[in-house]
Amino acid sequence: MVFLSKRFNELNGADFIRMVEAGALRLKTNVDRVNALNVFPVPDGDTGTNMNLTLTSGVEELRRRPSEHLGKAAEALAKGLLMGARGNSGVILSQLFRGFSKAVADLSTANAQQVAAAFQNGVDIAYKAVVKPVEGTILTVAKEAAKQAVVTAKRQSDVTTVVSELLRQGQDALNRTPDLLPVLKQVGVVDSGGQGLVLIYEGFMSALEGQDEVVEPADMPYVAFGAVQPIDELLEPENTAVNVQAHAEPKSAQAHLATEDIEYGYCTEFMIRLNPSKTASRPFDEALFREQLSAYGDSLLVVADDDLVKIHIHAEYPGTVMTHAQQYGELSRIKIENMRDQHTHILESEQPFGTVEPAIQAAAAAVPAEAAAIADTDDLKRYGFVAVSAGEGLGGIFTSLGVDRVLHGGQTMNPSTEDIVKAVSEVEAHTVFVLPNNSNIIMAAQQAVELVEDKQVIVVPSKSIPQGIAAIIAFQEEAAPDENADNMQQALQQVHAGQVTYAVRDTQMDGIDIKQGDYIGIHNSKIVASNPDLVASCRQLIDSLLADGAEILTLYAGADAEESTTQQLVAYVHEAHGDVEVEVHEGGQPLYYYIISAE
Repeated sequence: MVFLSKRFNELNGADFIRMVEAGALRLKTNVDRVNALNVFPVPDGDTGTNMNLTLTSGVEELRRRPSEHLGKAAEALAKGLLMGARGNSGVILSQLFRGFSKAVADLSTANAQQVAAAFQNGVDIAYKAVVKPVEGTILTVAKEAAKQAVVTAKRQSDVTTVVSELLRQGQDALNRTPDLLPVLKQVGVVDSGGQGLVLIYEGFMSALEGQDEVVEPADMPYVAFGAVQPIDELLEPENTAVNVQAHAEPKSAQAHLATEDIEYGYCTEFMIRLNPSKTASRPFDEALFREQLSAYGDSLLVVADDDLVKIHIHAEYPGTVMTHAQQYGELSRIKIENMRDQHTHILESEQPFGTVEPAIQAAAAAVPAEAAAIADTDDLKRYGFVAVSAGEGLGGIFTSLGVDRVLHGGQTMNPSTEDIVKAVSEVEAHTVFVLPNNSNIIMAAQQAVELVEDKQVIVVPSKSIPQGIAAIIAFQEEAAPDENADNMQQALQQVHAGQVTYAVRDTQMDGIDIKQGDYIGIHNSKIVASNPDLVASCRQLIDSLLADGAEILTLYAGADAEESTTQQLVAYVHEAHGDVEVEVHEGGQPLYYYIISAE
C-alpha cells in the first residue's frame, strides 16, 4: 500500500486507517524493545506484548469495517481495542482511542483543531478510567502530547504539523518520565507504556509522510482451560495437604458428563452489523434480543455497541438463532462447533495424571466455552468464580476451592477484556467474583464488568496467586455479595506474597546490585534478594516473608523447580523457623521457580 505524502487540512477515515496501520507496524516491530523497559528485571515484562495485542485487535476490527467516514473508522478502532484490551497498558490505550472516537463520532472529516481536540478527549476519558492516575506513565505522555497538539492547532491548519507536535511533545514527556516516577530513574529506563504510545505516534507520522508499510496483525489467540476434577476428590481422606503431583489420575470436568447429556450441542458465535433499513421498522433492543435468544440455548453472551452486536450461545439449532438475528442486520465472523464431537474426542484422549496430551489441549483451545455445557439445570446458582492463573497445578488448586472458570494467563500472557467477559458469561451464577491475581490484569477485569449485563460481576483486586487463594478461602456462601466482597478484600491484606525468578539484565534496585542471571526474590513488589545461587536467594526471601511472625509458609513449585531444591527449602524453614508450618504444592507456573505465601 502506498501512502500519500501531502498537506492534510482535513483527515478522513481512509487517512486515519493508514495512520493506525502504520502505528501498529511501528509498535509490532519494537515489542521486545518496549518489553525490555519493564522496571523489574524479570523475564516476563509484557507491556509491549499487551499493547501490540490490543492494537492488533483494533486493526483487525478496522479492516472488517473500513470507512472513509472518520467517525465510523474511529468507532471501529475503539470497538476492537475495547474487546481486545490486555493489561493496564492495553486498557488505557483502548480508553485513549475511545475518547478520540467519541470526539469525532459525527465527523466524516476533521480539521487540525478537531483532531487535536479528539486526542485531548481521549486523555480525559483515559484519566477517568484510572482510579488513581500515576504521573510518569503512559497517561502523562498522552496528556502532554495532546496538550501540545491543541496549542499547535490554534495556529496551524495542517494536520501533519499537529501530529508532528503530538509526537515531539510525547517524546519529550517520555524522556521526563524518570523525573516523575523515581523507580524509573533508579533503574535507568523510561516508562514502557509511554514508549509504546510514542511508537504508535511515530507510525502515525510515517503514514502522513508516506514512509512506512502496513502491518499484518499476528494471530495470537488466547486460550482458557476448563475446570478439572477438584483436588480434594483426588486425595486420601486423611491427607489434607494439596500436593497435585503426589496423587493419581484427575479427570477433566467433561469426564463427569455423558455426551448424550449435552442439551445444546453447538457452540455458536457470530456478529451482527445492524442495518438501519432493517432496524427502522424493528428497532434493536438489546435486553429484548437477549431475552429472545435465551429461549434457544444457554451460555448466552450479547455485547452491543452502536451498530455492532456480538453473540455467543450454546444452541441446538444454530440456524434458528442466526435467522432470528438476521432481522436486524448482516451476519459476520460466524463460528459453529459441534461440542458433542469435541466432548467425545476429549473422553477418548483422557490420559493418566502427569501427562497432558496435545489432543486435549487442542480441544480446549478450540472450545474455550465448552465447560459451560456441563450444567444440567436451568437454575442459576447464587455465586460463581473466575480466576486467572498460570500452571496446571495452580489451576487445579483454584478449581478445588470452587472456581468455575480458570483463565490460563498471568504475567506472560494477560487475558483480554473479551476473554474475561466470555469466561464470566460461561459461569451459570447470579453473581460472579473475578480474581485477576495479577496487578496488570485488574483494569481489564474492571472494564469487563461494564460489558456484562445479565449478572452481577465483582472484581476482587487480587495482585498475586496467594492473594487470590486467600480471598476465595474467605468467601462464605451464606453471606451477601457486598459482605463477601469486603471479606475477600480484607483477606488480601493478610497475605505476604513472594516470587523467585531470574534477572534478565544488570541493574540496581532497592539498594541491591542485580546481575543478569541472578536469582531474584520479590517480596510483594520489592526485590529483597539477588544471588547466583537459587537456594540462597530463596532463603533470603523466606526470611523476609517470615519477619513479621507468620505461622504458615506455602511453597508453590514452578515448572522449572527441582524436587531436591524444594526439599532443601523445607529443611531450611524447619531449621531456621522451627515453629512455622510448611506446605508444598506443585504449581507448574512458568518463569517463576517458586511462588511463596506467608500467613
